[in-house]
Amino acid sequence: MQRSVFGQALSKFLILALMFNSAALEARHAAARAPVKGADPQIRSSAVLVLDEASSTVLLSRQADAAIPIASITKLMTALVVLDAKQPLDEMLVITDEDREHGRGAFSRIAIGTRLSRSDLLHVALMSSENRAAHALGRNYPGGLPAFVVAMNVKARALGMHNARFVDPTGLSNGNVASPADLSKLVIAASHEPTIQQFSTDELHAVRVGRRMLEFRNTDLLVRNPAWNIVVQKTGYITEAGKCLVMKALIRGRAIVIVLLDSFGKYTRVADAQRIRKWLEARPADGVMPGAA
Repeated sequence: MQRSVFGQALSKFLILALMFNSAALEARHAAARAPVKGADPQIRSSAVLVLDEASSTVLLSRQADAAIPIASITKLMTALVVLDAKQPLDEMLVITDEDREHGRGAFSRIAIGTRLSRSDLLHVALMSSENRAAHALGRNYPGGLPAFVVAMNVKARALGMHNARFVDPTGLSNGNVASPADLSKLVIAASHEPTIQQFSTDELHAVRVGRRMLEFRNTDLLVRNPAWNIVVQKTGYITEAGKCLVMKALIRGRAIVIVLLDSFGKYTRVADAQRIRKWLEARPADGVMPGAA
């Protein structure tokens, strides 16, 4: 009888323990998707940073110092390194089999053997996230791809991107990592380059491939939205990084840097950006919006 009572008590204890662990796990998952602490907008991206550039005031943040995969946000660094090298933008480059990336997300509309100018390759890499274009830019850097990757990391250090690391120019590797704080510095640096401003925010760009024109469109739907005044932007996606979006935009006359990493679903990053803009526009006109922890 004593053993039976003990067994029943033990069973109840184990059931309660399992329920507690399940509730704790669910709470942790909910916290990862919870609204940013102390902020009004219901932001669903896992890592977030919103920064007022002029005052360096952090307006919103979540996991701002966590180094995580950044996918094609990498191409902003690729563009900076290409422009720093001052190679002729009108030089014609050939897409070769070396530029053929493999794995999920490696799709490209540029066929092997295509000849395009360095300018066109940079344009479609920034605007349409063309991976073969980005790889060809790195491969044609003085010293080739290894030297290009070294230059990417040197540039990151120079910009103060202390948690960033780059291993390829496309962003297809999950070895390309950075924190939202790092990426805010990258976005600001990229926004000071007129070429990156234009190429990243153009709605479409057509290139001649043989006898036909191949049209590319911007991967960021917001550049076609008249409510936005975007200075520079870049989208990104691989499985390990989730959906990503970074930009600098003018909101109520202020330069605001927005970093959204590891968003789930097709439109979450865009919806998060919209919520942030509306939240900022709703703030009192006298002074900058308060930051969040």
